[in-house]
Amino acid sequence: MENIKSEEKKDLKLFISKFSEKIIPFTGLIIISLILTIASPYFLTVDNLLAIGVQTTVIALMGIGVTFVIITAGIDLSVGSILGLSGIVATLTMANGLNMYLAILLGLITGLVAGFINGFITAKGKIHAFIATLGMMGIARGISLLLTGGIPVYQLPPEYDFLGAGRLFGIIPVPLVILTVVAVLAHIVLSKTKIGRYTYAIGSNKDATLLSGINVDKYTMIIYSISGLMAGLAGVVQSSRLITGQPTAGTGYEMDAIASAVIGGTSLLGGEGSIIGTIIGALIIGVLRNGANLLNISEFVQRIVIGVIIIVAVIYDRKRREKSFSQE
Repeated sequence: MENIKSEEKKDLKLFISKFSEKIIPFTGLIIISLILTIASPYFLTVDNLLAIGVQTTVIALMGIGVTFVIITAGIDLSVGSILGLSGIVATLTMANGLNMYLAILLGLITGLVAGFINGFITAKGKIHAFIATLGMMGIARGISLLLTGGIPVYQLPPEYDFLGAGRLFGIIPVPLVILTVVAVLAHIVLSKTKIGRYTYAIGSNKDATLLSGINVDKYTMIIYSISGLMAGLAGVVQSSRLITGQPTAGTGYEMDAIASAVIGGTSLLGGEGSIIGTIIGALIIGVLRNGANLLNISEFVQRIVIGVIIIVAVIYDRKRREKSFSQE
């Protein structure tokens, strides 16, 4: 009887511990929002909240793709450059007369192919993802500059701005609709499908996953392709919002994408993470940036703050995992 009570107490403590870990990012978002509400009366207005949502969309889309990769204990440093290349391919082909929808499709395919190459080099070439995606970061950026000569692409059809700046029913920003649909689909894939189960399995124990007969190389390529596709979609949305193709678009965005996943609870050690957490992580970054702008805080300071948050999140994750292993 005492053993049963002891086990029940242990299960309850474990449940409370897991629940606390999941709500930490959300609690952080609420606290930051409360502070900014007090500091700036404009922060909590509908227009400002919608602006935060739209500005967060691009980072959140990339963060969703990167979440899949990080859960496998991998990394993708190329998403910012893939964003730029996908935007250039879509806008350049559009400016040269290609049908707008086909141009958008080409932009998405560009991201998908770049992500697949990352996965292929990592899985079949047995090269660490850090090196493979670092190489892709330079290649994608170089192709963008080569295709445009470093000059932005203009003369796009006016209706192209619907994806990045349009409003559904005249109220809801289209980028938020895109992000919501993509986030729901990604959550279903990660939590309900074979791809999601194998993503967690690879990150938890790659050797055991291999021994259980799962084709790790195949799923690694699929996962990096998802990351590339999400970066491609972010590139199309970004170029639509700006109504121009910028060859340097997305520079440094890989840090924000990785940060949104890590701040949202995705472990750099692999095996843990969620799409909901990444969306909250992206919102934290978006709210911090918006609040800093409202309070006239330098962008340099914003970068320092986000860098510190990433380091704190990683240290917390490592300590938590060490504690968990010691309890086992």
